[in-house]
Amino acid sequence: MDHSRSKDLKQQLKALEQKHINLEVRNNRHQLDRILADDFFEIGSSGRMFGKKECLESGVALTEMTKYNYEIYPLAADVVLSTYYIRDHTRKRNTLRSSIWKQINGRWRLYFHQGTNTDMETDDITNSNREGV
Repeated sequence: MDHSRSKDLKQQLKALEQKHINLEVRNNRHQLDRILADDFFEIGSSGRMFGKKECLESGVALTEMTKYNYEIYPLAADVVLSTYYIRDHTRKRNTLRSSIWKQINGRWRLYFHQGTNTDMETDDITNSNREGV
């Protein structure tokens, strides 16, 4: 993938990822449904597994979050792994996040998401050797 296309894809997926963690979107079943793939599943930072149906019916945690150091790693022409760090301002903790995005019928949809609690502080995250966002 050439640099320009990779940069455009990174910005597109970064915007979708931001929607995924946005309080308004997480509280809106229709908007969340448009982001999540039909076979979406998540391993939460609690260690519990969730499917799309559970996320849409029960909702997802509504917390105020800030995203840092967003990176993408293309796995195939229509599959991308993204990684980033989250500062959860509501719960006062940090998590490492990974997502797998699949292009389905011309649209990028979130196929898999995982959150892992970390002891890293925000300063450690923003001063890491990875590119900041």
